[in-house]
Amino acid sequence: MDTMAGNLFLIGLMGAGKTTLGKQLALQLSRAFYDSDQEICVRTGVSIPTIFELEGEAGFRAREAAVIDEITQKTNIVLATGGGAILQPTNREKLRSRGQVVYLHAQPELLLMRTRYDKNRPLLQVADPLAKLQDLYAQRDPIYRSAAHHIIDVNDQYAQQTLSRIIHTLSLESHSCIR
Repeated sequence: MDTMAGNLFLIGLMGAGKTTLGKQLALQLSRAFYDSDQEICVRTGVSIPTIFELEGEAGFRAREAAVIDEITQKTNIVLATGGGAILQPTNREKLRSRGQVVYLHAQPELLLMRTRYDKNRPLLQVADPLAKLQDLYAQRDPIYRSAAHHIIDVNDQYAQQTLSRIIHTLSLESHSCIR
């Protein structure tokens, strides 16, 4: 798999599988794995909902941008970003220029099924989480698509199948590029 050199950055809405697939990709490709949300929690010592409560979304996004800038400068890593990381143009630029960006695309209904019991998602602590996911999808899907080098549809399938599709897509890419 050494033909797939460089960094891999996973983007997509919450529940798309960025962390789960990112860990498996890193293991399979013998790379270090990072999750920008987990890095923020480790550095601050508090949960993301607590950061949102104390600093608001703007405070969280500033922390996120700093973490993404730092982590994307590493080499041969897999990074799972938070769902909103692509909202800031500087984050999109750093991700696109420092590695291959893979958009894990999933429909809001599937995302709700995967996230419905997770209380660590501040944006979903609303009366109608499906409507919120549909709004986020409508707002962010075009941004994810413009930021991505590759789009992988995440259907209601086993993670291993999606993982195989990602690796297949990346290996096709690496064989077609002249380096």
